[in-house]
Amino acid sequence: MQPPRFWANPPHAPGLMAHLLKPAAALFSLAGWVRQRRAQPYRAGVPVICIGNLIAGGAGKTPLAIAIAERLAKRDLRPHFISRGYGGSEKGPHRVDIARDTAERVGDEPLLLGAWHPTWVGRDRVASARRAVAEGADVLILDDGFQNPALHKDLSLLAIDGGFGHGNGCVIPAGPLREPLARGFARADAAVIIGEGEPFVPQGIPCLHARLTPQFTGISLTGAPVLAFAGIGRPEKFFDTLRSLGAHLVETVAFPDHHPYGLAILNRLEMRAQSAGAMLVTTEKDAVRFPAAFRGRAMSLPVRMGFTDPEALDALLDTLMQGQNSKDATARA
Repeated sequence: MQPPRFWANPPHAPGLMAHLLKPAAALFSLAGWVRQRRAQPYRAGVPVICIGNLIAGGAGKTPLAIAIAERLAKRDLRPHFISRGYGGSEKGPHRVDIARDTAERVGDEPLLLGAWHPTWVGRDRVASARRAVAEGADVLILDDGFQNPALHKDLSLLAIDGGFGHGNGCVIPAGPLREPLARGFARADAAVIIGEGEPFVPQGIPCLHARLTPQFTGISLTGAPVLAFAGIGRPEKFFDTLRSLGAHLVETVAFPDHHPYGLAILNRLEMRAQSAGAMLVTTEKDAVRFPAAFRGRAMSLPVRMGFTDPEALDALLDTLMQGQNSKDATARA
C-alpha cells in the first residue's frame, strides 16, 4: 500500500487524521519500547554496523550499506551483509546466490547487496550473524534492523532522506515514524542526510551528508521521452532524478514499495511506452523483481552513494575498528 498523504505533512501541521490516530500511535510506540527494554542483545564477536532509519519506507539504506562495505573492503576487511529479506519467503539463514535466487525468495534488497559482498537473509538475525562469522566475516553490516534489538550494534547510522525528513513527526499509524524521534536518536551514533535539505538532528549527533548519483554510462537521457515507473518508498524522488538528467517524462507510474511485478502489468507498461515512442525506465531495485521473461526489456537506473565529507565517515570507522582491536588485544591477554 502507498503511505497516506498526511504522513508527509509538516510537523507543525500533521493533519486531522494524525491527531485522531495518536492513541494508536502511542500503543505502537509503547510496544516498541517494551521490546527494546526486554531484549538481551547477542554479541556477534565481530563489529556490527547497523544502517537504519526512523521512518517506514525508503531512505537510502541499501546504497548506504553498499558504500560503507566498500570502504571497509578497502581496509582489507571482509564485510558480510545481514538482511531480514523483506518480501521474500526464505526463513534462513541463507546465503544469497544472485545467479539462482529470486526476489520472491530472498527479497529485492538482498539481491542488490549480494552483487557486492556475501549477504545473508533470515528471520532470525542472530542465526544469520553466527553463520556469517563462521563463514569468515570480520564485520557485519545490517541493512535495516535499527528497531530490532536482537543483535548488539557497535555503530548505528541513521539514513535520513533530506527532502522528506521525518514527515509529519508522528509515530505509525499517525505518521511515518517507527518510534519517537528522541528515543531513536538516543541509540544512534551518527546521522547520514541523503540529498538536499536539513531535517532535524539533535545537537551532539554527528551528521554526515551524502548524495545518490545515477550511474548511466554511454546513454544520454537529455530530451529522451521516458515512461518511468517505480515501486519504492518515494517514487517521486526517482522521477525527479530522471528529470534532472534531462528526460522528458511522458508518464509516471508509482507502485507500493517492494511491489511484486507480474508479467501482465509489465507487458502493459511496455505497450504504453511503445505507443508513446518512449523508453521504459525503472530503478535497479525494481528490476530485480521482474519475472525472468521480462528481464532486459526495461532500462534500470543504478545509483551509487557519495559522501560530501568522506573523511568524517572514515573517522567513525577508524574509531569502531580501533575499539575492536583493543577488545581483541584484551581478550588475548
